[in-house]
Amino acid sequence: MKEIEIGQKKIGDGYASFIIAELSANHNGSLEHAIKTVRAAKRAGADAFKLQTYTADTITINCSNKHFQIKEGLWKGKTLHELYGEAYTPWEWHEELFKVAKEEGLICFSSPFDRTAVDFLEDLNTPAYKIASFEIQDIPLIQYTAAKGKPMILSTGIASKDDIQLAVDTCRIAGNDQIILLKCTSSYPAPIELANLRTMVDMKKRFDVEVGLSDHTLGYIVPIVATSLGSKVIEKHFILDKTAGGIDSSFSLDPHEFSLMVKSVREAEKTLGEITYELSEKVEKNKQFARSLFAVEDIKRGALFTTKNIRSIRPGNGLHPKYLNEIVGKVTLKNIEKGTPLDGREIKGFEI
Repeated sequence: MKEIEIGQKKIGDGYASFIIAELSANHNGSLEHAIKTVRAAKRAGADAFKLQTYTADTITINCSNKHFQIKEGLWKGKTLHELYGEAYTPWEWHEELFKVAKEEGLICFSSPFDRTAVDFLEDLNTPAYKIASFEIQDIPLIQYTAAKGKPMILSTGIASKDDIQLAVDTCRIAGNDQIILLKCTSSYPAPIELANLRTMVDMKKRFDVEVGLSDHTLGYIVPIVATSLGSKVIEKHFILDKTAGGIDSSFSLDPHEFSLMVKSVREAEKTLGEITYELSEKVEKNKQFARSLFAVEDIKRGALFTTKNIRSIRPGNGLHPKYLNEIVGKVTLKNIEKGTPLDGREIKGFEI
């Protein structure tokens, strides 16, 4: 697996999760609003800001027959052309949004939906590409995009195992092994019980790639759990104000929610730590409260140790409790007062 770097941000084991704020349609048709959203994403703790690069005509055609009608869900009643005409980010905004993101210290990239979008994004020096879930079967698009040599983030929302394998193989045949697969549930919003995050763990092993999450569930418990399972990328839709509405507003996080998600993900990362059996200084100090062997009665010199006169109790100033059975029946070499920790020197014939 090749080390992946996007805009000087390294992605993989040993590095913090790459957290992406997805604009999607949450600009509500206003460049000014989109710019404010970029700046808010930075304040909310995002590492990157992602756009979508298409027009209604590059993603579908203007046709209203039954094949192009949306029959259920959030966008029921619209045609595909109507939906994408409302949702798309004007291409003339891209340069400005890339510029603002750079000013804010955010990495900016996009999802292309056809070759013309890839060429356009190349001119903007995009540092990476994201292939959307519904495009994972567009092998010519993946081949063309991967050949640019930039990191490829592939969302798997509608993909079968074979679809994923073909997409990954296509990238590698194009000479690009900088591949990140995102576990995704293509439902808007997505039910939490369909997250199936164990699949993400399997994808990392099965396809030998980095993995992450593109999340459409409500809230942010799924990103936290994904982090605990090894996710290295978290993508979440970001919106300035849910009350302003918009076609993606219901499953987007506002700045307060997004910042709480970032904080929770970073805390989850801290809990993972590293593989170690060494005790911290603080924990080592607290071993004083562990159990050890103490005299629990006054014991005269020459008497036998018994389970009645010595016990394993707190604190931890005496011998390890593992020696209890070995000591019982041995003779004490001196008088021992109740409450004295055993150290071995008072026991005849005992050596540690």
